[in-house]
Amino acid sequence: MPLPLDEAQRIGHVAFVALIDELLTWPKPGLVSHVDSGSHDDMDCSTFHASAVALRPFFVRLASAGATMATMEDLRAIGIEAEHAMLVATGGVNTHRGAIFALGLLCAAAAALKSRSRAHESPTAASIAGYVAWRWGNAIVRGPIPLHSHGSAALRRFGAGGARAQAAAGFPHVVEIGLPALRRARTIAQGEEAARVETFFSLLAAVEDTNLLHRGGAEGLDYAREVARQFLETGGVGTEGWEARALEIHLDFVGRRLSPGGCADLLAATILLDRLTGGL
Repeated sequence: MPLPLDEAQRIGHVAFVALIDELLTWPKPGLVSHVDSGSHDDMDCSTFHASAVALRPFFVRLASAGATMATMEDLRAIGIEAEHAMLVATGGVNTHRGAIFALGLLCAAAAALKSRSRAHESPTAASIAGYVAWRWGNAIVRGPIPLHSHGSAALRRFGAGGARAQAAAGFPHVVEIGLPALRRARTIAQGEEAARVETFFSLLAAVEDTNLLHRGGAEGLDYAREVARQFLETGGVGTEGWEARALEIHLDFVGRRLSPGGCADLLAATILLDRLTGGL
């Protein structure tokens, strides 16, 4: 059955909120936030906010499309329009290309499941992520593969799967690492932002981030993951003075020009699934 417009709008709004929550999470080593621009010279908080505002209606459209059994080609066409709107809003800066892909698929999947469920039933995070793999996984693997993205360059050079592999597999790092970390962090963190910082470090410790590979090569990726593991193993945000430790890592990443943008997209996806399934 068709998804009511207000439900599509709700899902699209939650995706927008997830982008804003990700932006307002600090410190995220090397990344743009409301505090500074991290390792980036061509974008800041206002750039990301303008991008998120421009993308909100496209997440609504992607939800509506998902509820009507859209093909990957249908979703890709909306995604291309969304990317164009992003570039117009940012003056040509790529702020959210990866997030359009990840959050767009999850919006479509959530809407598809919601349209087929009984009124009292709500999809789980695992079922939403799993639907992406079941419905569109083969088409994601087939491509087309962008020729000039950081992810495709890392695929050719290092064999890293990147965002496409994550989506085709049903976002395992989000379901198995991001969401458990976020919900566990709420029991030790002082506030939701701190819980998101813990979640980000948990993703950073595990993900083969193609943005890190692009900027720092295999050495940069290994370094970033090891630093994240050390932060978590010494107590993460549950220890006194964690903010100073996280800030020190952030400034170190800025000095090395490292930017784990793939982890930022997965943090936003984690927030989206958490909110869609009753986490907040």
